[in-house]
Amino acid sequence: MTDVKNATYQLLRRHGLTTIFGNPGSNELPFLAGMPEDFRYILGLHEGVVAAMADGYAQATRRPAFVNLHAAAGSGNAMGALTNAWYAHTPLVITAGQQVRATIGQEVMLSNVDAVSLPRPLVKWSAEPASPRDVVRTLGQAIHTAVLEPSGPVYVSVPYDDWAQETGPEEAHVTSRAVEHAGELSAGQLADVLARLDGSVSPVLVLGPDVDSARGNTDAVTLAERLGAPVWVAPSAPRCPFPTTHDAFRGVLPASVEGTTTLLAGHDLILVIGAPVFRYHQYEPGNYLPDGAELLQITCDPGEAARAPMGRALVASIGPVLRRLAVAVPDRGAAIMPCPGPARHGTDRAAGPLSPEAVFDVLNAESPEDAVYVNEATSTVGAFWDRIQMRHPGSYYFPASGGLGFGMPAAVGIQLAEPERRVVAVIGDGSANYGITALWTAAQYQVPVVFVILNNGTYGALRGFAAKLDALDAPGLDVPGIDFVSLAKGYGVEAHRADSLEDLRRHFAKALASTGPTLLEVSISTVSPF
Repeated sequence: MTDVKNATYQLLRRHGLTTIFGNPGSNELPFLAGMPEDFRYILGLHEGVVAAMADGYAQATRRPAFVNLHAAAGSGNAMGALTNAWYAHTPLVITAGQQVRATIGQEVMLSNVDAVSLPRPLVKWSAEPASPRDVVRTLGQAIHTAVLEPSGPVYVSVPYDDWAQETGPEEAHVTSRAVEHAGELSAGQLADVLARLDGSVSPVLVLGPDVDSARGNTDAVTLAERLGAPVWVAPSAPRCPFPTTHDAFRGVLPASVEGTTTLLAGHDLILVIGAPVFRYHQYEPGNYLPDGAELLQITCDPGEAARAPMGRALVASIGPVLRRLAVAVPDRGAAIMPCPGPARHGTDRAAGPLSPEAVFDVLNAESPEDAVYVNEATSTVGAFWDRIQMRHPGSYYFPASGGLGFGMPAAVGIQLAEPERRVVAVIGDGSANYGITALWTAAQYQVPVVFVILNNGTYGALRGFAAKLDALDAPGLDVPGIDFVSLAKGYGVEAHRADSLEDLRRHFAKALASTGPTLLEVSISTVSPF
């Protein structure tokens, strides 16, 4: 026999969940006291940062991550970050400390009232064990639920007096359980997809984040080459599912109905893999499909399939589907003509703020070939995709829901998960304020992220929307007067201001050679995302 706490640590160890992301409160201390030596605790100074670090870590490792939050208040603080985890299909196992069982109904201080309802609808499943004897089983269910497709965050509230209670023989069975997913297209479904592709005159591929999550990038390249088809990345892209250096790569579709339909015109079959159809943003109505076009979606998410407004959908595991299609599709022998690349900026052209394009050219030229980019400079996303060359799986991360505060902490989590690659976080000055305390964690744990703050003194994306919506006189569009170099130094991070491309090259090279985190602040001109 053992107690619930030690049985839980055995369960977590069995599933490789030995890194805990958290910000503890009194309800969590009984679980954390005496933490086994083979576990590590990564402290964040705000629960939004904690959840976003875990989100980045889980996406990069492609395994679930364990999060420990403080009661209702800490869970509430993490909700913004959960929007990104939900839409990214990130398997987070979130626990929150609850008050002593006998006092919950009294709503004593730090009670998590109606804990099961609190995180919905941003989790796949939430629970509070019915008794101490059900804690370990509930956590086992949470782990398996988080991982099964479509993967996503789950939430378990645990009364803190449960940890000291004795377990029974059932826990041994829970710890040894394994649950596997095996979802592939049937032979008939595969034959039908192949027939549709074979019958098309001008097919096009639209790839989404689940291709990169499943590491189906190489198979996607083979499929595109055998079809002779151009490749677009689905709108509102949080991952890079296809090498941007490949001749078939065409870019990211705009997040509007009219914009997407215009770019896909001329294709009679649109094959969407690993993405919803489509995650639009700006309201620009139009026909959902070009004239004469058919859309076929392959997704791992039944919800995405059910809510789509057009096309036919098949629900299956993305990795296996891509592998089978890449092998089975006949080679058409059609050459894919590359699009002309953008002009590159070699030197400063004038005094004053740098153009985002020039900054990205420097980052692209100086970064390691396998660099990982975390992007949360929302107004410059188009320029980023135009200038940054990404060749490898797992090279790009962006907040999947558009919720700010993901970038800086996610970069820390991704760098923890992939110490052999260098993480470059490109963050807007407006976005940075949502996750700035991630700098403290990076400094304390010597996580060598290079944070590049693009400072234009305004919410650039918001200004773009204000222009479209005739709302440029709205208050709160600007955020002047923030000194990110001083802020970073206050958190213990090496920091420099780059006023020219030469400054940027010099400081960036030094940052890449460092064994700790570095922040570079760059003044840029304001551009519209549209």
